[in-house]
Amino acid sequence: MFLGLDPELEVIGEARDGAEALLRAHELHPDVVLIDLLMPVMNGIAAIGAIKRELPDIEVIALTSVLDDSSVIGAVRAGAIGYLLKDTEADDLCRAIKAAAAGQVQLSPKAAARLMREVRAPDSPETLTEREIDVLRLLAQGQANKQIAGNLHIGEKTVKTHVSNILAKLSVPSRTQAALYAVRIGLVSADQLIGD
Repeated sequence: MFLGLDPELEVIGEARDGAEALLRAHELHPDVVLIDLLMPVMNGIAAIGAIKRELPDIEVIALTSVLDDSSVIGAVRAGAIGYLLKDTEADDLCRAIKAAAAGQVQLSPKAAARLMREVRAPDSPETLTEREIDVLRLLAQGQANKQIAGNLHIGEKTVKTHVSNILAKLSVPSRTQAALYAVRIGLVSADQLIGD
């Protein structure tokens, strides 16, 4: 209801369970999917994984009342760009949806703290180029592709290519996991990742 009050957001579909969410995502091609983790038929983590595998351009935010380690870690491993709790204020939720559409990582501070304990660096990641490291640093600071492009004086398409290469080299499915890796290797601080 309150998402409909924001003129910049348009709710184009709803689903009762994870399987329906996947079908609706295929039909409607939204920019962002908000998904609960506790759903019948196909749970949220399975649905996030399926959406990211089949429709990788769609960003997914887990919106849930659950803050246990396995849920947070499972959602991000499945490819969620954000993890927010249901007590998130309406304005913050709208901001998070817009940020996710722009490719910005959105984690509640509590979720980020749990993820930091769990994220593992790839066993032997391929070496990132200097430019990829620059892109990863800015991505981990919560910048959208457009901002990264402006800061590095390169095209937005080039940023997308760098991000794809970074995800492939680190063997991670999402920008969120790449950002956590950047914190783990000391490229940015955890405070920079969480933002305000």
